Amino acid sequence: MESGVATPDARVPSPPWAGSRVVLGVCGGVAAYRSVQLARDLTLLGAEVDVVLTDAARRFVAPLSFEGVTGRGALVDLFAVGGAALHISLGRDADCVCIAPSTADFIARASSGRASDLLSTVMVAADAPVVLAPAMNDRMYAHPPTRENLATLAARGCAVVGPVAGPLAVGEAEGLGRLAAPGDIVDAVGRALGCDGALVGAKVLVTGGPTRERVDQVRYFGNRSSGKTGVALARAAWMHGAEVTLVTGPSALPMPSGVDVVAVESAREMRDAVLDVAGSATAAIFSAAVSDYCPADPTRGKIRRREVGDTWSVTLAANPDVAAAAVSAMKPGSVAVGFALEIDDLVSRATTKIQEKGFDLIVGNLATERDSGFEADTNRVTIVHPDGSARELPLMDKFRVAWEVVEIVEKRLAARES
Repeated sequence: MESGVATPDARVPSPPWAGSRVVLGVCGGVAAYRSVQLARDLTLLGAEVDVVLTDAARRFVAPLSFEGVTGRGALVDLFAVGGAALHISLGRDADCVCIAPSTADFIARASSGRASDLLSTVMVAADAPVVLAPAMNDRMYAHPPTRENLATLAARGCAVVGPVAGPLAVGEAEGLGRLAAPGDIVDAVGRALGCDGALVGAKVLVTGGPTRERVDQVRYFGNRSSGKTGVALARAAWMHGAEVTLVTGPSALPMPSGVDVVAVESAREMRDAVLDVAGSATAAIFSAAVSDYCPADPTRGKIRRREVGDTWSVTLAANPDVAAAAVSAMKPGSVAVGFALEIDDLVSRATTKIQEKGFDLIVGNLATERDSGFEADTNRVTIVHPDGSARELPLMDKFRVAWEVVEIVEKRLAARES
């Protein structure tokens, strides 16, 4: 591979869960309609999704809705095609069983080991990780037997996601009983599928989002970073089994469940938060768009136009280099990945940054690329190595990019451990 020149990779990487089989069980409840989105999300990530509906679930959502998003027929009858052995084949072939929503009745049956319909028999027959996403009225969720049944299932190794507080279908306007967000359930399934590599149990530091440098108590200098890449990286690392700390600048995005999120504003705050965890990190990925400069003397109060006139000069001072400080604090054998947004000469500039800051590699992209970079949902990145070799990935959504980056980190860690 020629140094200083990126080799285009026309191959679109396989979806993260290509080849994995997920049984998605849907119980009868108002939240059942949200499982259609969940089935779609799991399918888009590459999983083969077998949807199993309880008889009550069919009263809330039609099997055809799931077939439309998965390309596979939804199953209901224990004695349908394949006869009574259907539950055995589904349980045997599943890499994960996810029940969303899980009703109080199903949780009670699962806790006692009952097998009275197709879904409960699959649960009994499966030798795969199980993810439960409870959803019910808050009074039903608070009922002691329900809580005891969930605790029993959790003690047996089932992952329980939610419920969350919010508006309920009946009874009180607000309560603890809503189905968790589909994204959080997807993340739990991903962690169940991906926990067998070098990142399992590893401490991973991720930075993301912008920083804001205060000019006065109203204004700030910042940039257009949305934080999407940082959130995607944290999700991907958590799905690989890592203990993840995400240090993020201001962002309107929902933060991933299971991740330790540290919210900061300025570059100095980010440096301090990063240094708190860098020394114990096995890997660190620095995707934050950190301001290089900040006002040297921020004004207290509000600067008013009538007081400063038509022109306004602000003296800037250099901010600390967050990534460089963190890399120098990391333990030997750890992996550090930087991000670089450039206008031109991406590979050569990224190679220089690797050498200056001690990165293992840099994920770079050009600000001139369409549908890439700040605020976009997609990105076209180039993976640059210390020797100047580089590989350009095709345009992908930011989670797919994050997954590829985390896979590279995991492979590097595995190679160093071998």
